[in-house]
Amino acid sequence: MAVTPEEYADLAHLRRARDLMDRRYAEPLEVAALAREALMSPAHFARKFRAAYGETPYSYLMTRRIERAKALLRQGLSVTEACMAVGCTSLGSFSARFTQIVGQTPSAYRAQDHRRLRAVPSCVTKVATRPHRPRDAASAS
Repeated sequence: MAVTPEEYADLAHLRRARDLMDRRYAEPLEVAALAREALMSPAHFARKFRAAYGETPYSYLMTRRIERAKALLRQGLSVTEACMAVGCTSLGSFSARFTQIVGQTPSAYRAQDHRRLRAVPSCVTKVATRPHRPRDAASAS
């Protein structure tokens, strides 16, 4: 199946929006702003993003936030500090999403012994600890 030049262009624009989420995950990001970055309407952007990456823009952003929160919790920040540092404003919603994605509460994750990861390069730790959404959780968002 050949990819058209228009599809390549769409993927490049979607990547710009995804990169924006990766860089500015702690800031309030709305679909309309992300769609502007991708040079698309909000509805078209949401459809194309889900088709390209397998999850909604919001779901992708929350996964990135949880990924960063895991790193902060490993460094000893409190759950509340990690929640606020990654751009979440509701501790309850953050904890529920963290538990859904990681499989344990932020407090339980923080309480674990993470010393074994200190000897591992950060690029490897990032990949090894990256949250993996259960299939049903990604489709529900």
